[in-house]
Amino acid sequence: MSTKLSSLLERLRGPAAARRFGRLRRGIEKEGLRVNQNGDIAATPHPLSLGSKLTHPHITTDYSEALLEYITPVYNRPDEALEFLADLHRFTYKHLDGEWIWPGSMPSRLNGNDSVPIADYGSSNVGTMKYVYRKGLDARYGRIMQSIAGVHYNVSVPDDLWHLLKTLDECEDMSLDDYRSARYFDLIRNFRRHSWLLLYLFGASPAVDQSFLSDDRIPEGLQPHARRTLLSPLATSLRMSDLGYQNKVQDQLKICFNSLSNYVNTLRNAISTSWPDYEAIGVREGNDWRQLNANILQIENEYYSDIRPKRVARHDETPSQALEARGVEYIEVRCLDINPFAPLGLDAVEIRFVDTFLMWCLLSESPWISDQECDHLDDNRRLVVEQGRKVGLELVDRGGRRSLSDWGQDIFAQLREVAVLLDQLEEGNPHASAIEELQPLLKDPSLTPSARLMARLQERDEDFSDAMVAMAQEQAKSLAETPLSKTRETMLAQLVETSHNQQREIEEADSSSFPEFLADYFERARQSRVLSPMRPAEAPKETGERR
Repeated sequence: MSTKLSSLLERLRGPAAARRFGRLRRGIEKEGLRVNQNGDIAATPHPLSLGSKLTHPHITTDYSEALLEYITPVYNRPDEALEFLADLHRFTYKHLDGEWIWPGSMPSRLNGNDSVPIADYGSSNVGTMKYVYRKGLDARYGRIMQSIAGVHYNVSVPDDLWHLLKTLDECEDMSLDDYRSARYFDLIRNFRRHSWLLLYLFGASPAVDQSFLSDDRIPEGLQPHARRTLLSPLATSLRMSDLGYQNKVQDQLKICFNSLSNYVNTLRNAISTSWPDYEAIGVREGNDWRQLNANILQIENEYYSDIRPKRVARHDETPSQALEARGVEYIEVRCLDINPFAPLGLDAVEIRFVDTFLMWCLLSESPWISDQECDHLDDNRRLVVEQGRKVGLELVDRGGRRSLSDWGQDIFAQLREVAVLLDQLEEGNPHASAIEELQPLLKDPSLTPSARLMARLQERDEDFSDAMVAMAQEQAKSLAETPLSKTRETMLAQLVETSHNQQREIEEADSSSFPEFLADYFERARQSRVLSPMRPAEAPKETGERR
């Protein structure tokens, strides 16, 4: 265990026992395709009875009209977040006519690019912008990639703990906002060093329906199975592989999250720098918009990463401006697959483990990431995604090589100490129990979700899509066994009506044309806000920071 981690844990135990700081706070965003009885992607519109996709705070869509997205409120108890997520599923099933919510990350049966309908958010300028942005994603990467689903896990550290850590770090000369941002980037860098562990433990997408591929060519590493399935025998997460979210143009950005200013400036440069291939697509022809612009990124959300620093933006701000103005508010973990064996896509054990992992990332030493290390991190993630269950798989650690299992055991030993700290704020030992429950997966890859799904398909000679439909039906039945409370159902029903009214108000309030609205948005996006200077400890240790 590092000296810094050991020292911080020792100094935090007393305040934890005295309840001088509170629990982590989290919100869950979970996606799921709507599919028909045969396992084909739904061609029906998002049900009006679920509310407005544009304004509903908890039920919306991601890229596609068929890609549901659930958003929970922020909770400091995982069980409350999971119960709200379960109620969103229950409420939805009351308004689906013969459709299921797909329980996997890789998509259902598709019938070409156009079978994935782009989400429509209405006639307002903001709704049109969301639609045109998605048209741009189609033009750049195709719709099929956008049909992939996942779980995004948003976590914030309570302010009372930030105040305590700031005092322990002897950073009284820094503002709380600056300190919080710098330390969140410490967390993010350590997360990127070790996110391969989450991909191994929670990756659950080793198979895909053949319709996901645009031609008959089978990529290297995939094997035919049953009638229409492709398996990657040792993979953990095809969603996070080159088959899933990937963008060769964005590779040149090389963001390794060494500072807030670097992160913001890199994104701002990307949304203002044109790219020849995107220029060839064209932005618009008359009233037909093909994309928002021809730049590397249309907007900041187009940047794909396994973790993001976040701040809730005000109505007149872009995400980067919000970060510049008030610093990082929370982080968003984006590398988690939907677990088809969990009715909600994840469970309390996974949440407790990820919370412990994130706190370990925060409290451990986190030097800046050099260019060479950044390349090694990318290689480690790729290896675990493609071959994570290979016995004896070796990764690069500080220039040397070590097995995934041995490195994982070392991390688990440190996580146990962090779990003891977090459990001082709880009844029982939920964090320590999560560590103990998941540790056997390091020695036995057959216990991982990816291996369990692979085993089911192989033992039953079952197609991926058939297995997912069967599991969706089982999950719907399980959810129905605990009905919605009258209070929760009334609240969700009221939000349906309120959200439709809010969308109409937004549409009626528009006073400018869409081109004027868009021009104003990008003009504001180009305006930077002054960031506080870095503390001396943040100065880079390596030359040539390329990110």
